[in-house]
Amino acid sequence: MGEAIAEIMRREGIEVLTGYPVNHLIESCAAIDIRPVMVRQERIGLHMADAISRVTSGRQIGAFCMQHGPGAENAYGGVAQCYGESIPVLVLPMGYARRISQIKPNFSSTVQMAGITKSAETVSLAAEVPNIMRRAFSRLRNGRGGPVLVEVPTDMFAEEFPGELVYEPVLTARYAPAPDDVKRAAELLRSAKRPVIYAGTGVHWAKAWPQLKALAELLAAPVTTSLGGKSSFPEDHPLALGSGGLAIPAPVRHFLDHADVIFGIGCSFTETNFGVAMPKGKRIIHATLDPDHLNKDVRVELGLVGDAGLTLDALLAELQGLEARDHAPVADEIRAIRAPWLAKWAPKRDCDDAPLNPYRVLRDLWNTVDVDNTIITHDAGSPRDQLSPFWISRTPLSYLGWGKTTQLGYGLGLAMGAKLAAPDKLCINVWGDAAIGFTGMDFETAVRERIPILSILLNNFSMAIELKIMALSTEKYRTTDISGNYAAMAQAFGGYGERVERPEDIVPAILRGIAATKAGQPALLEFITSKETQVSRL
Repeated sequence: MGEAIAEIMRREGIEVLTGYPVNHLIESCAAIDIRPVMVRQERIGLHMADAISRVTSGRQIGAFCMQHGPGAENAYGGVAQCYGESIPVLVLPMGYARRISQIKPNFSSTVQMAGITKSAETVSLAAEVPNIMRRAFSRLRNGRGGPVLVEVPTDMFAEEFPGELVYEPVLTARYAPAPDDVKRAAELLRSAKRPVIYAGTGVHWAKAWPQLKALAELLAAPVTTSLGGKSSFPEDHPLALGSGGLAIPAPVRHFLDHADVIFGIGCSFTETNFGVAMPKGKRIIHATLDPDHLNKDVRVELGLVGDAGLTLDALLAELQGLEARDHAPVADEIRAIRAPWLAKWAPKRDCDDAPLNPYRVLRDLWNTVDVDNTIITHDAGSPRDQLSPFWISRTPLSYLGWGKTTQLGYGLGLAMGAKLAAPDKLCINVWGDAAIGFTGMDFETAVRERIPILSILLNNFSMAIELKIMALSTEKYRTTDISGNYAAMAQAFGGYGERVERPEDIVPAILRGIAATKAGQPALLEFITSKETQVSRL
């Protein structure tokens, strides 16, 4: 029966199964050349599968399996992360034997993960495997993204699949907004004096990057993105405002606050501390794949429900004949707002002090790597907020952003999954000394599985962003202190590790780290930084 599930996965284009034993699907997949990648803890495997789906815009689905009981329990956070970020991942937990599966305290993944998946189904009859898997893949390939779970009780693996397996890969269907709604939205955009486009992750899933650029240039509309949508619009474009999260570039706040119409495309407008807040009282057009998003967190005047690519195609067709507006006034205004903001941050980004300023490390990183052949992601907290406003992404999916739920340690698995999906890219994760404490052991996975990523660690020996809210406990008990020599850890695992303490050594170390990855060796560069707590909040 496991062979039937594996064969369906192969027909659906799955090439990698991340996981942790014991789950008998690992052997079944290996037998037909689906590569199993074993991690050190379950959450990392889900993060890797997450990135495989992201980097391919869902054309290849990430898949993860784990054992029943503690394996499934430990995987819960990774599934929740996929759910919060709307990532299609096939989750394949083993379950308790059917005769005891519903007896407490046995953990039922189907029951307990129902609230953090698009669907959760148990295989109870071998003959039903094709139907169950067809439903699973249909949900993965259609509509809003999210994890889909198929639980296989351990005793099911002893059952033979009856007869010949009949299974064809599922279809992918797209839908578009109603023509009348498109017409009304086009008219509102045509008449807007200061339109702003807010692009979300849906632009990536639809691969609607050319249409987004065409609409912005037609309307001379400045473009900002959510963290998930970052890199959907080239951030070196004259109309680019940058990406807004908890940290935000000055042009983003200025143009949103002074907009008369905000056009959200491929976004949910979810209210979160890790996203840009929409100003009150604006006329909002909301184009989303999920009708449940409409009026969820912001009041919208017009709703366009459908695929981001089809929606943009329809709007461009409706606006055909409109003479492209002059970009120059908007571009000049963007530069006028950006210049003093960058000047304000220049002392940190150009800092020659030691310990190193993390903003200087990240500035030198951007200036050293081949940005257009790089996929970068971050971890929660300071790495996210120090990287996102200043990293200029120029090509689609060169930045894997996230933020609705912010689990520490997420970035390492994302970088490894990205490298599996895009082996010719330099794949980087940026994290801090708190995050490495959560998932750092899985750097060994990168070494063992020959996944040569570049890991940038900002180590200030502290939970620095908590210093203000834990001042007394830190003074009395040193509660925010952290210690470790993580470059040595990377070396002990068989990777390339280097500790960097002087500003003149930053770029040479980055070049050595890149060289190590090109030679097939994962690299961890540990930069000893100051306890920097300032972020760009406007």
